[in-house]
Amino acid sequence: MTTTSTVVLILAVFGASTVEMVEALTIVVAAGVTRGWRSALEGAAAALGVLSVIVAAVGVPLIHYVPIDALRVVVGGLLLVLGLSWLRKSILRSSGYKAMHDEDAIFAATTAELAADGPPARAARDAVGFAVAFKGVFLEGTEVVLIVVSLGSSQHRLGIAALAAAAAALIVGAVGFFVARQLSQVPENTIKTVVGIMLTSFGLFWVGEGAGVHWPGSDLAIIALIALFVVVTAVVVGVLKAARLRSRAPDSLQPAGPVTPVVERHPDAASRPGER
Repeated sequence: MTTTSTVVLILAVFGASTVEMVEALTIVVAAGVTRGWRSALEGAAAALGVLSVIVAAVGVPLIHYVPIDALRVVVGGLLLVLGLSWLRKSILRSSGYKAMHDEDAIFAATTAELAADGPPARAARDAVGFAVAFKGVFLEGTEVVLIVVSLGSSQHRLGIAALAAAAAALIVGAVGFFVARQLSQVPENTIKTVVGIMLTSFGLFWVGEGAGVHWPGSDLAIIALIALFVVVTAVVVGVLKAARLRSRAPDSLQPAGPVTPVVERHPDAASRPGER
């Protein structure tokens, strides 16, 4: 049962980190292409260093000094907020109510914005490229830190969670090195849906445990919660798609061009005097 929760934890952290690192990599590549790779890579490395310090500074005290039940209630609530937020956006995208996340569009917009700042300085380091890369990695990585600290501290597996996030960052970085302009091929919405379900399941499980709920099967209940949210998500997406199709149906029934009204005439109308 402990192995089950550990595997789910690794998958959740790895999936969430992969999504956020893909978004961060898009910004770093745009900064590197337009402002210079040295500054962009240094900015990304500096952000990763700051995030690592935050994980160590916040996660370790949580594990050693906060009572486990109180920690699980707080962490569970945080994970529920994060998970439901990801799940909501994924459901809206899958059902067509929200546009899909387009990394190519983000890359083009970031590149255009950086190019508008003028050519990079002749110095070895470009301040704009460094700042943009640092901000992109730091902001996207902050959510990863929240997930790593939350999942890792509440199960006393901070090291495993941190390693899963680091593995995701390394893999995304390695893949991005070879196919940096093909980031849109990553099925991001699918990953976000899966991770959202996992975070929501973990959050509900730990809120219950911290409040004294005895889950049937202990950690195996997480698998049951994941299955439940998979079904709920599929049903909600199906209902929203059907509602969207129904709302658009009347538009398809409207004629494409102007309509000439048809006036019914009496068969003998043409023979009536004074009528043309």
